[in-house]
Amino acid sequence: MEIDPDDLFRDDEDDPDNELFQERESTKELVVYLVDASPKMFTTTCPAGDRKDDTHFHVAVSCIAQSLKMQIINNSYDEVAICFFNTREKRNLQDLNGVYVFNVADREYLDRPTARLIKEIDNIEESFMSKIGSQYGIVSGSRENSLYNALWVAQALLRKGSAKTADKRVLLFTNEDDPFGSIKGVIKTDMMRTTLQRTRDAQDLGISIELLPLTQPNSDFNVSTFYSDLLGLKGDDLARFMPAAGEKLEDMKDQLRKRMFKKRLVRKITFSIANGLSIQLSSYALIRPTLPGAITWLDSVTNRPLKTERSFICADTGALVQGSAKHFQPYKTENIKFSVEELSEIKRFSTGHLRLLGFKPLNCLKEFHNLRPSTFVFPTDEELIGSTCIFIALHRSMLRLKRFAVAFYGSSSRPQLVALVAQDEIISAGGQVEPPGMHMIYLPYSEDIRNTEEARDILHTGSNVAPPHANDDQTRNAAALIKRFDLKDFSVFQFANPALQRHYAVLQALALEEDEIPEIKDETVPDEEGMSRPAFVSALEEFKQSVYGDNYEEENDAVGNGKASEASKKRKAVSENAVKESGNYDWVDLADNGKLKDLTVTQLKYYLTANNLPLAGKKEALISRILTHMGK
Repeated sequence: MEIDPDDLFRDDEDDPDNELFQERESTKELVVYLVDASPKMFTTTCPAGDRKDDTHFHVAVSCIAQSLKMQIINNSYDEVAICFFNTREKRNLQDLNGVYVFNVADREYLDRPTARLIKEIDNIEESFMSKIGSQYGIVSGSRENSLYNALWVAQALLRKGSAKTADKRVLLFTNEDDPFGSIKGVIKTDMMRTTLQRTRDAQDLGISIELLPLTQPNSDFNVSTFYSDLLGLKGDDLARFMPAAGEKLEDMKDQLRKRMFKKRLVRKITFSIANGLSIQLSSYALIRPTLPGAITWLDSVTNRPLKTERSFICADTGALVQGSAKHFQPYKTENIKFSVEELSEIKRFSTGHLRLLGFKPLNCLKEFHNLRPSTFVFPTDEELIGSTCIFIALHRSMLRLKRFAVAFYGSSSRPQLVALVAQDEIISAGGQVEPPGMHMIYLPYSEDIRNTEEARDILHTGSNVAPPHANDDQTRNAAALIKRFDLKDFSVFQFANPALQRHYAVLQALALEEDEIPEIKDETVPDEEGMSRPAFVSALEEFKQSVYGDNYEEENDAVGNGKASEASKKRKAVSENAVKESGNYDWVDLADNGKLKDLTVTQLKYYLTANNLPLAGKKEALISRILTHMGK
């Protein structure tokens, strides 16, 4: 069976024939970066040593710029705003002192990030003092409270959008653990109370506030002084806050270029159990391929996206055809006409429901039965009340009896059998690791499974040579090689796709008009230095010698039984013929007189093959390669 790789990851909602497709508002993030711009933020973080002296303000701005670059790749529809507080100048809709909302032309305060915004925020340090300025907004003898004003401005910016369809966050960068340190007495108490009340008002509106503390070289950031009350941290949460905040800050500075797909509802499924009993399930896609973004065609003059429209023209009259096209099928002496909707209905195999067939022991489910990425299903009571209760009873029984359910999934694109495997909840000290629910595994049909032993025997059918088998020594050396090359604590998340990293780096350089393309580290390249250690070399040589023998280097075209393969024979014959044909030409004379261009591509390849040179490229490239090899 041929399987479309792209179709393995395609949601059922992408099928135009799916009548159960539901329009849903996509969830996006609205983020306000709130940066402390007080003079203390401009002190160096590394005043001694060989390391470069960076200010906390530089660290915060760099994190924001890097985050915006990654956001365009990860979640391009998210909207952001950048707000500085403790500033000399002010710019905000509320006209509050000490708060400056940074923005660029042709963009709202809270909007999707643009290339111009990223460029200007990346270079803001050069002009910050002259255009915006820095000062303490909370000082003795003044009732001004710049932190309160900043939270008010951030809350106003995040009024956009509904809390049901948007995650609203405020990210606060500061190195001051006591913003009211210069205030004493009743005034300080009043300022702290009003600021905490402003925070609670924002949280009541669905706005989460996150603190990214920047520690001083000679002192730690004391969260308990003020911000623990602002964030509502107590007990163990307070003890774990600083390490977690440090990791979050490092993640912002060293983000990987990758597409992030949030867990979202793929579709809702009706699960028919028996005798008219049905429940409703929500399915979620747990895995997605990382692919470049879709191509958008732009107008060469205005640089605006182009809209593609298609029209049909009558071949007889030349007039535009109105309405949808009709299809027909010849039958006897007449053409039977039908519409696109009727064609879709003919192709529809099932209504898209999940129908239970029975249960089997878990040991009957093999690893090779998993043809494509599974789907995670969870009950919902939105339309069928009681679905959760029935699902829990079924889920617990399957776990207790160690059974999985076999069901028929009537998808319109590929109807097939599926296995519903119950997963119990796993909780660790850090919280929930695995949620309770069921994995829907798409099972193969009998003809989709091939026996490897039978396939090997078929290859050797009619041959007098027995299929090769590894002896004990070869198996033992192979096991030693595998153990020696074992990757400790391996995870697929440690490796990035180098082609995609390069793709995003080029896009970034073009969009930001950078002179150089960011250097990309290919993490898939073997560790040559590590593999050259004596223990690794010894294990590899022992395995190679046990399989190929002592003369492997001289007979590298030989297979395990010592006879050259058919492919190697053909390559050798082609090479010998090229050497023979190449001797019929005076290549030096042809090169000196400029007559190489009169030869055909086949004739030029005689020289290249005889001298073990690459054969790829057009005729001009082949000639250039020959001249370079001859030193012309």
